[in-house]
Formats: sequence, structure tokens, C-alpha cells
Amino acid sequence: MSLKDLPAEMRPREKLLARGGAALSDVELLALLLRTGLPGKGVFDLAEQVLLEFKGFAGLLQAEAADLKRIKGLGPAKRAEIAAVVEMARRALAQPLRAAPVFDAPQKVKDYLALHLGTRAQEVFALLFLDGQHRLIALEEMFHGSLTQTSVYPREVVRRALELNAGAVILAHNHPLC
Repeated sequence: MSLKDLPAEMRPREKLLARGGAALSDVELLALLLRTGLPGKGVFDLAEQVLLEFKGFAGLLQAEAADLKRIKGLGPAKRAEIAAVVEMARRALAQPLRAAPVFDAPQKVKDYLALHLGTRAQEVFALLFLDGQHRLIALEEMFHGSLTQTSVYPREVVRRALELNAGAVILAHNHPLC
């Protein structure tokens, strides 16, 4: 079904403006961003295909612009728009984590690192440098490896922690095959 075929109050844009974003389904929300479908495939079908391919918005947030290429109907403009929204979401989620003492629970550290390291295709050894109140000083990717390995130099880790006057350090390693 085309957006034009829907009554005005059922169209995603009008529905969002009248009732707020929570009134839209995931498919409607993505269809609003996509705006158009393909010949023979409406925008709702395209939105549903994208959500199925990436297993919902959580998977879409982990996708890179290049991952979107495999879906027919997502040309450069739509891929760029989705990538921009994904990046805005990542930044919005990361913003409060920079200023507040939020690294007081393992789950908070895991969530933060998933935002920053979750999409890497190669192994990365990163460090979270924290002050005495467990606020983030810096997240640095100190060592990069291949698909299956990376070398870590403890001397460099300690040197950098001392340079930043870190009160605590969290070592993080992603594994792209997991």
C-alpha cells in the first residue's frame, strides 16, 4: 500500500505530528525516513525488509553505511540519511556518558563499548581512562589487529594512563567474530 492511498490521519508523518513518535510502529517510523519504495514494493514493505534484515533498530544501529548496500531500494541518498540518523543516535547515547560518573556498573561499561566498538570488522584493543570518580577521561583504541588477532604492549598502556593522570583504567577488547 502506498502512503498516498492511506487516509491522512494514518500516514506516518501526520500521525507522528498529531500523536508523537511513540504512536508509530517501527515499520512506520522507518518508512517515514525512507519516504518512497520501489516500483512494485511500497515504502512499508521496504521498511519491513530493512528491519528484518538487521533484526530491528538495535541491529540497524550497529550497521555501517556499506551494510545497507545489500538492500535493493536503498540508494546513496537513503543510505546516507539512515547512516546520519544512526550516527545521531550513537552520539545522543554517548553524550551523557561523557560528563557523568556513570561507569559504576559493568553493564554501563558494556553498553558504552558496544556503541563504540561493536561495528568493527577487525580486532581492537581499547582503553577507557577514568578519573577518580570513574568519569571518562578518554576512550582510546590503542592497538589494532587483523580479523583474528592483535598485539598488546603493556608498557604503552601504563605510559598512556600516567600521561592522562587516570585514576582507573578499563581494558576492552572486541572480537569481530562474536
